Amino acid sequence: MVGTGALGRHHVRILSQLPGVALVGLYDRRPERGEVVAKEFGARSWPDLESLAQEVEAVVVAVPTVDHAEIGCRLLEDGNHVLIEKPMASSLEEADRLLAAAGDRVLAVGHVEFYNPAVQSLLQLENPPGFVEVHRLAVFTPRSLDVDVVLDLMIHDLQILHALDTSPVAEVRATGISVLSPRIDIANARIALESGCVANLTASRVSSERVRKLRVFLQGRGYYSVDYHQQEIKGYRLEGGDDERRIVPDNLLVEKEEPLKRELEAFISRCKGKDSPLVSGQLGRQALATALSVVDAIP
Repeated sequence: MVGTGALGRHHVRILSQLPGVALVGLYDRRPERGEVVAKEFGARSWPDLESLAQEVEAVVVAVPTVDHAEIGCRLLEDGNHVLIEKPMASSLEEADRLLAAAGDRVLAVGHVEFYNPAVQSLLQLENPPGFVEVHRLAVFTPRSLDVDVVLDLMIHDLQILHALDTSPVAEVRATGISVLSPRIDIANARIALESGCVANLTASRVSSERVRKLRVFLQGRGYYSVDYHQQEIKGYRLEGGDDERRIVPDNLLVEKEEPLKRELEAFISRCKGKDSPLVSGQLGRQALATALSVVDAIP
């Protein structure tokens, strides 16, 4: 484990408990922080990255985005499988460096919402979306201010949009402003895909409340509202013939579980050569490319 900040600590917590996983240890450039987390979960805090890299087979990287490419490439070139937190990198050039360094190693990107049981239930329907609307609102915190809200929050939903509809992006329109930081804190994007699907996404990290909702109209199926936080899907579909049409509930069953645990289980499974749903390096790059297109479209 590299990086033991707020998210890195949760990675350590789960990895220390996963069956079939030996947590060799962790490294943080702040030794005092590393020692605190190591002591909390019975792990070893290593003095430098090089020493840790020689003793492991797979590494989770949860450091500031600007360091993803440098640290990720070093670990991959040492022969390690790597799960790197989202966004994959600060630029497409850095993302391509990571992909080139991966070779035959597993390179995964930590888009944790993809592993939300509600999202996985929605993806099982397979029907293509016609319209998607997302609201991802968060209360302001001083974390992740090295990137704007598009790369911090909206990118989760951009990756899920691509999972729902794999067709290329045809058009991006966006607007956004800074409020409490030098970077964009609120953004709205309208994304048209070549399939004809249109998505309207809003992300804010200066909201007075926490909202995580996705609404999607699936072609030939109906309307579904996903509450990421509650892990619930409320759905409605049209039933009956021309003379007796009615809208009926079509809620989907969701087996609740911690998404981060699912993400790490999928990564470890791939490292062991087994098949499992994974946000690969290529998929992480796709989400990053769309996010950067949104940022470029903001006046």
